[in-house]
Amino acid sequence: MIGRLAGEVVDVEAAHALIDVGGVGYVVRMGARTLDRLSPGHSAVVQVESRWSEAEGPSLYGFLTREERSAFVTLTAVQGVGPKAALSVLDILPPADLAAAVAREDKAAVGRANGVGPKLALRIVVELKGKPLGAGLLATAPSPGVPATVPPPSSSGEATAALMQLGLAEPLARRAVEAAAARLGADPELGALIKAALQESGR
Repeated sequence: MIGRLAGEVVDVEAAHALIDVGGVGYVVRMGARTLDRLSPGHSAVVQVESRWSEAEGPSLYGFLTREERSAFVTLTAVQGVGPKAALSVLDILPPADLAAAVAREDKAAVGRANGVGPKLALRIVVELKGKPLGAGLLATAPSPGVPATVPPPSSSGEATAALMQLGLAEPLARRAVEAAAARLGADPELGALIKAALQESGR
């Protein structure tokens, strides 16, 4: 079983990357957010989850961090969540943001992922309660007398969601937010970040 690949990125397609390791090319399926961070001709270290299905045989799914791989494994353990849906969830909710959404029981945030309807989003939120994730243990109901602590969603995640609600595709929204954040500097105010991201997107 392959758990890690270190080599040169040969090609990046819509749903996978081709990585050369010692003269052997591996086709690794990835989410859009991960693929956007790879560049052909550059080296990369990819955390890999190997899967096998009757229809497609062996498949490799790649991530740039162990936390994302762990979150992928946890998501695909939920009934009805296949690898494609899990990648879609992680495209809009990195592990820490996913943990926050589950803690808030925010099925709407999970349901923004492509291929994840309201019923499946609710199942993900319910079944992930208390499950380990790369970002830590997902929150459960607090003990009596103990205040709940819920990690806040990131400004970038909220800004990306706001642009998506305005009709931008998720990869375009995310790239615009990243460019705006780089221009504004550390910890920009959410409203300013959204405004700058809209300018970056040409809206």
